[in-house]
Amino acid sequence: MQDNCLRSICPPKSRGSSCPLSGPEVSRFYLFLFISGAMKKFKGLTSHLVFAIAAGAFGSSFQHGYNTGVTNIPQLLIQKFINDTYFERFETVAGETTVTMIFSILVSIFCVGGMAGALLTAFVAERFGRKGGLLLNNIFVILAAIFMGASKAASSYEMLIIGRFFIGFNSGLNAGLAPMYLAEISPLHLRGAVGTIYQLVITISILVSQVLGLPQVLGTEDRWPFLFAMTLVPSVFMLITLPFCPESPKYILITQGRDVSAQKALTWLRGTIEVHDEMDEMRAEYEAMKLVPKVTLHEMWHNPVLRTPLFIAVMVMLSQQLSGINAAIFFSTDIFLSAGLSAADALNATLGMGSINVVMTIVSLFLVEQAGRRTLHLSGLAGMMVMTILLTICLACQTSAPWLSYVSIICVITFVVMFAIGPGSIPWFLVTELFGQGARPIATSIAVTVNWSANFIVGLGFLPLQELLGVYTFLLFTVLLALFWLFTFKCVPETKNKTVEEITAIFRQKAYQYPMLSKFTNNVGENDGKYETISKEIVR
Repeated sequence: MQDNCLRSICPPKSRGSSCPLSGPEVSRFYLFLFISGAMKKFKGLTSHLVFAIAAGAFGSSFQHGYNTGVTNIPQLLIQKFINDTYFERFETVAGETTVTMIFSILVSIFCVGGMAGALLTAFVAERFGRKGGLLLNNIFVILAAIFMGASKAASSYEMLIIGRFFIGFNSGLNAGLAPMYLAEISPLHLRGAVGTIYQLVITISILVSQVLGLPQVLGTEDRWPFLFAMTLVPSVFMLITLPFCPESPKYILITQGRDVSAQKALTWLRGTIEVHDEMDEMRAEYEAMKLVPKVTLHEMWHNPVLRTPLFIAVMVMLSQQLSGINAAIFFSTDIFLSAGLSAADALNATLGMGSINVVMTIVSLFLVEQAGRRTLHLSGLAGMMVMTILLTICLACQTSAPWLSYVSIICVITFVVMFAIGPGSIPWFLVTELFGQGARPIATSIAVTVNWSANFIVGLGFLPLQELLGVYTFLLFTVLLALFWLFTFKCVPETKNKTVEEITAIFRQKAYQYPMLSKFTNNVGENDGKYETISKEIVR
């Protein structure tokens, strides 16, 4: 019987010509290999860890994505509310310019709040912890939901703007705290997959905001305030679930110095008492951290071992926001309409594109531990660069060749696919992998602030740029994507399955080899030797 079981899954070549297998049996064999490989890869993904990931990610990144997309579909309804409110106050109709300006402030204030929240990431992460900071951050969600939900009843678009600032602040702080928490509670071999979940929830929440914004759901003149108040739901979920999860074991031990509590937290997450190796690694980092002063912004800049990964973290974040994804989304509806779709079908196609973004982010979750971070990021940037060239050609020539409009649809969808595979998800957790416990909070704060700042700049500058360049707007992103690809190829190391010590060793050996960083590295000053010694102690 055992022989029969083996015969049913063994490959044909291993059985010889006397024991051929049929097609279904071969399929079963490869399915067996796939399942075995997947089980091995995700070994250590305990129910407690899944619960902690869900509690930390859903209540944080959902706010980020949902409030990014919530203003898109009900835009006309919100503008009508602004116009009506203006008329009630001043007994005159607001001009189109005034309404557009107020709506633009309403949209962009979300990024301003995000920048403010990101700037406080390091302070909150160190003072209240990763878990504690995430829980306290829900205060701003409650305030935002009250202001935004009551804005129509109070006939105040100012309340809507204030609420958007509060939820932006919450999202900016979450963007630093949540990836940090996810990275620190994850086993080494699952760090990339777990880190990708932050972007996955963002894509899901953007899609949810678009669906809820449809006229058939909450996108009506009476119900749109509930669309904004819905941001309270993930906050309630976090407040119910996250208190049952432990704080980051690394924060408990390395920052607070509580060994027993850290071991209890790690045991809960791993579902086993066999956590000696991880504890020994954290204890070694804790002992090294006691020998050196606290990492400050000054040291981040003057220590080449910290300065180099900081510059990489900033550039990787910029590659996400300056990739042209916003331009692709902006043009998508026009592209679908030019292909002959009705307005309703074009809207459904846009929702379909959002669904593809979700699916491909799920795919990247599995690929990131196979192909690696650097490979996926390079592949995504290269694919997006090629698509911007093809899309520019199609948009410029589709008047004389209408069939190119269908090629444009393929290009836009492929562009989104390549974004989801690499630049969409990699930057959020790559930043946390580049630094040790001492430098991680301040580095994350800087990188996330840059991300939100770039998002704000793109939001302000895209429409004027689009009016100036038209369909050739994508060529600007072609140049940027090429530069980001070259930078990633030259400077960004692979961090898959590498400890902090191994990653820092790479920077210690290669910091002076990066041409783009040489002018910074060679003009550090007389304290370089001291900071080099400190950095070695930090990662010893």
